[in-house]
Amino acid sequence: MTDKKDKDISETNTRRDFLKKAGAASAAVVGTSVLGAPAVHAASNKKIKWRLQTYAGPALAEHVIKPSIDAFNKVANGEMEIELYYADQLVPTGELFRAMQRGTIDAVQSDDDSIAAPVDVSVFGGYFPFGTRYSLDVPVLFNQYGLKEIWEEAYNEVEGVTWLGAGAWDPCHFATVDPINSLADLKGKRVFTFPTAGKFLSRFGVVPVTLPWEDIEVAVQTGELDGIAWSGITEDYTVGWADVTNYFLTNNISGAWAGSYFANSERWDALPEHLQTLFKLTMDSSHYYRQYWYWGGEAKLRTQGTKMKLTTIPDEEWATVEAEAHKFWDEIAAKSDRNARVVKILKEYSEVMSKAGKPYRYS
Repeated sequence: MTDKKDKDISETNTRRDFLKKAGAASAAVVGTSVLGAPAVHAASNKKIKWRLQTYAGPALAEHVIKPSIDAFNKVANGEMEIELYYADQLVPTGELFRAMQRGTIDAVQSDDDSIAAPVDVSVFGGYFPFGTRYSLDVPVLFNQYGLKEIWEEAYNEVEGVTWLGAGAWDPCHFATVDPINSLADLKGKRVFTFPTAGKFLSRFGVVPVTLPWEDIEVAVQTGELDGIAWSGITEDYTVGWADVTNYFLTNNISGAWAGSYFANSERWDALPEHLQTLFKLTMDSSHYYRQYWYWGGEAKLRTQGTKMKLTTIPDEEWATVEAEAHKFWDEIAAKSDRNARVVKILKEYSEVMSKAGKPYRYS
C-alpha cells in the first residue's frame, strides 16, 4: 500500500509541476506578444523545448519512440530538446488531442482513435478490423494509395493541430486468462482494447473495457479483465502482460496498428525548416525500427516464448469474422464521403494484394 501511495503522490507532483511549467510558458508567450507580434523563438536564441507524450508506457516506449527521441536530442545539437512523457503521465490518453490543440503539450505519438481526434478518419487509426494483413501495408496505403493526402485534408480542417505522418506497429491478437478456441469462447470476455476495435468485437460478445494503460496488468490479476486485445505477442512479453495471461490467440483482427505523430500547429510552424526535417527523419527512424522489432519478435516469441500457450480458432470459423468486418467497413463508409473514399482504397488495395498472390496474400 505504501508503494502505491508513494506512486500516486509522485504522479500528482509530476502533473502539478507540469501544469506550473505550462502556465509559466503561456505567460511568457503572452509577454512577448503584447504588441500583436508573433512570439518567434529563434529571436531569443534559447533552446527550443517540447513536451511530447506517447500512448505507450515506459517499457514499451523504450522501443516504439525513446531511441528516436534520444537521437533527435543528440543531433539537434543544443538547438532543441524534446521531453518524452509516457501514457497518461501528463494528460489522460483520451484527452491528448485537446491538450495538444490548446498548447498544453507540444506533440503526441498515438493513433487517432485513442486520442479522440475530431476528424471522421480517426476511426481508421489504431486497429481498423481487417484493414491490413501485414505491417508493410500501412506505409504503402499512406504513401502509394493516397491515405496521406486524405489525412492531411482531414486535419487541415481542424485548427491547432498538424498531422505529421503515420506508420505501422504490431498486429492485434487476444491475450487471455482462459483459452480461446472458438468464437463462442469470446462471449462475455471483458477485454481491454481500442475504441473502434472494441465496437467491432462487441458483435461477437466481447465486452470492451477502457482503463488507464498502466492499470491493465493489475486489472487482469484481480479479474476485472479477462484479457487484452491491444497488441501482438511482442508487446505482451515486453510490458508484462504475458506474466498475467496464459493464452495467445494466433488469429488477429488486424495485421498492423496504424499510429501517427501530431504536433501543436503553432509550435510546429515556429520550428526552423531544418528541425522540422530532423523531426520527420526521426519519425522515419522509429517506423523502420518497429518494422523489424515487431516482425522478428512476433515469430520468435510464438516459437520460443515460454509464458503463453498458443490457441487458434479454425479458419472456416474465423472467416465469418472477416466477412462481418467487411459489413462494418460499409457502415463506416456510409458516415461520410471521406470515409467512403478510405474504404474504397482499402477494398482496391485488398484486391490488388489478393491478385498479386504469394507472398502478398496467402489466402
